[in-house]
Amino acid sequence: MAGNEDGRPSVYPTLQYADAKAAIRQLTEAFGFTGLAVYEDEDGSVAHAELVQGNGAVMLGSKGKGGRFDEAMKNGGPSGVYVVVTDVDAHHRRAVEHGAEILMPPTDQDYGSRDYMARDLEGNIWSFGTYAPEVRG
Repeated sequence: MAGNEDGRPSVYPTLQYADAKAAIRQLTEAFGFTGLAVYEDEDGSVAHAELVQGNGAVMLGSKGKGGRFDEAMKNGGPSGVYVVVTDVDAHHRRAVEHGAEILMPPTDQDYGSRDYMARDLEGNIWSFGTYAPEVRG
């Protein structure tokens, strides 16, 4: 199995939004992501964006831009993404302060993690918690 020897993540969730700019605002302000790159088309829509959290990243863009990925995703439903965070309670407070819809407050899980769950502006489910499985490639 191929991996990235240079420390870059090997898996990037990729999402599309009707209002990608609003999604970027929510993900950075409420959920603590950092913008790495945002590329806009001439019409101001988001052609491609990369946001980071810890050593992981998510890619996103505007729906309806055409192309094979857009066509493949056109009937896709909401997605779910799990993000490892160090302090679940502080992360949750930040999300609440920015008006995120919380689906589950910080909860201790039977498997040792502490997690909470939120829905973004377009229905995707974001889980934030301490569970970080060791991945060996």
